[in-house]
Amino acid sequence: MKKRRNPTISDVARLAGVSKATVSAVLNDRDTVSAATREKVLAVIRELNYRPREFARHRFRSDGERSIGFIIKEDDNPYYAELIAGARRVAEAKGYTILVASSEGSFRAEQQIIQLMTAKDVNGFIITPVIDDEADLSHIFELKRRNIPFVLLEGIRGLQANLVDIDNVRASQAAVQHLMEQGHAHIVYFAGPRYSLHTEERLEGVRRAFSASNRALRDDQVIYAGAHARDGYEAARAYFAQRPDPMPTAVACYNDLVALGVLRALQELGIRVPDEVSVMGFDDLAFLRYTPWPLSTVRVPKETMGEKAAEILIRNIEAEQPVPIEKVHLDFELVLRATTRALQPST
Repeated sequence: MKKRRNPTISDVARLAGVSKATVSAVLNDRDTVSAATREKVLAVIRELNYRPREFARHRFRSDGERSIGFIIKEDDNPYYAELIAGARRVAEAKGYTILVASSEGSFRAEQQIIQLMTAKDVNGFIITPVIDDEADLSHIFELKRRNIPFVLLEGIRGLQANLVDIDNVRASQAAVQHLMEQGHAHIVYFAGPRYSLHTEERLEGVRRAFSASNRALRDDQVIYAGAHARDGYEAARAYFAQRPDPMPTAVACYNDLVALGVLRALQELGIRVPDEVSVMGFDDLAFLRYTPWPLSTVRVPKETMGEKAAEILIRNIEAEQPVPIEKVHLDFELVLRATTRALQPST
């Protein structure tokens, strides 16, 4: 059976009824092409699964070096160290070098990093995207348009792309349901950054836990904190200093760093953990197992996430033809330590 040849730029031009120069202008996002013509060319590209020669350039560098850009949000967050360790283990076994860069929470820095690494012929990307009220994510959509392989570690609304994550909804629901099963009726949730899909998913899990127990989650039970220890600290100081009525007996947090800030604030306010308030984190950062408050939390398999992301990315880099999008949701585990307790015996 004769092997089907790969589509070429000439095929795209012929089917779209334009010149090869016009196709090239569309691929390079030049503003010399009308919107109607651009859409016609892009439709043919999608139909043919055409990969421009630039993609081949990213697969095979003349010097034989292969590299993966790993873009994280913060270089001082231990969460990312475990992700990187997993990705590096897989990448190095396959002959790739991992290049790590931090956007420090700036989408503009993320854009610049991707532009720089693309210019340096990085073969593909693993990205923890910056998502906030100002973020322009066109640079990530541009990677997809140019067929440059990438894997996300947090989803982006409206973008179908390779993704490795956990089921944040189920994980958050499980954490809050556990607190309810331990007799906690007055629970507040310290949520993550607004506009983050992780924030949205984890808050949905909290809502489902309340709904499953025939309770309504009130607006005053959700405190938007952020993603850092200082965010949790400041939000908890402000909230608990008011001595809310009824006083919560449990706090579920967006992540472990927020939980760490909450724990510090409660200590300063003289509120005992877990005797007066139980605290539940999310992520299972290794160092929090050994603090004065060994943290109950949701264990996210961070190294496995990094490994899986690298496997998917390398599979895409080395594929001769486009491969189907992969969305992988790994298992989580509820880990109970010293910051939570039962208010009544389990039945």
